[in-house]
Amino acid sequence: MRGAVIHGPGDIRVEDREDPTVTEPTDAVVRTVAACVCGSDLWPYRGISQVAEPRPIGHEFVGVVEETGSQVSTVQAGDFVVGGFLHSDNTCPVCRVGQHANCQNGGGYAGCQAERIRIPNADGTLLATPGRPDDDLVPSLLALSDVMGTGWHAAVCAGVREGGSVVVVGDGAVGLCGVLAARVMGAERIIAMSRYEDRQRLAREFGATDVVAERGDEGVAAVRELTDGIGADAVLECVGTQDSVVQALQSARPGGMVGWVGVPHVTDIPQEHMFYRNVGLRGGIAPVRAYLPDLLRLVLDREIDPGRVFDLELPLEQAAEGYAAMDERRAIKALLRP
Repeated sequence: MRGAVIHGPGDIRVEDREDPTVTEPTDAVVRTVAACVCGSDLWPYRGISQVAEPRPIGHEFVGVVEETGSQVSTVQAGDFVVGGFLHSDNTCPVCRVGQHANCQNGGGYAGCQAERIRIPNADGTLLATPGRPDDDLVPSLLALSDVMGTGWHAAVCAGVREGGSVVVVGDGAVGLCGVLAARVMGAERIIAMSRYEDRQRLAREFGATDVVAERGDEGVAAVRELTDGIGADAVLECVGTQDSVVQALQSARPGGMVGWVGVPHVTDIPQEHMFYRNVGLRGGIAPVRAYLPDLLRLVLDREIDPGRVFDLELPLEQAAEGYAAMDERRAIKALLRP
């Protein structure tokens, strides 16, 4: 099969890779219908995270089951399926409390930007749609495998509530999906922090009531001006850099909560923005599988359309261009079709 491999910073190649097979009775093999490039994939692409040797890359997918192991019972060959960006058994004590990202028997995949994927723990990981979905729904179903689930996790962790105020720090796909999540959860004021016109426009279409382009002290001042001078009830941190985390903490009102889902590249968290202002910080790797049933229903009922974050679609063979376009901010998120 063909699949994307990262060889080093700025070096993505689509190569011949060995076809995956069922190696455990709990496995499934999925033929990929769509995959994509994630913002977190850009960390090694930019050389921020080390690439010690060439390795397959990608962790988001939707596809059709081709083969299952003898113990798989919830999906079968021919099913159209979506799963989270990590596999999980959905039965261990950690999964039973809704933290599937930390499943005791879970883990990652051997690269999802490929024509086929081996899915461990298929019963606990995959959800099948009722029949083959319309093709226009594929991008939104693909978004559920990571960015919509992660944006939703940020909103859950921040305690977004009906009638409340929300700030979203980060205008990538996760941040935009965080805006959408806040709207679904009933927030009254949703402030998107964005400096790019195309992303500002989509944020407003997803439910943002206000856009703040400023950063640093000016950004904090703009947020407070929109929130009775005190900051937002809930803040979604969707970047993970030192500056963005501090920006998020300063944007919360006293007693507010920050939901942190940006992959952390942080050296220090200033205590003066937390302890002395009673601001909480909660978050981490999104337990996407916990949210999938509800989010899948919202997409299939066409109540949300998170697939709009994909503004570039390419054949898998052009995966390198998808990375370059996202790295250069020519695209919000690139969808790949094998």
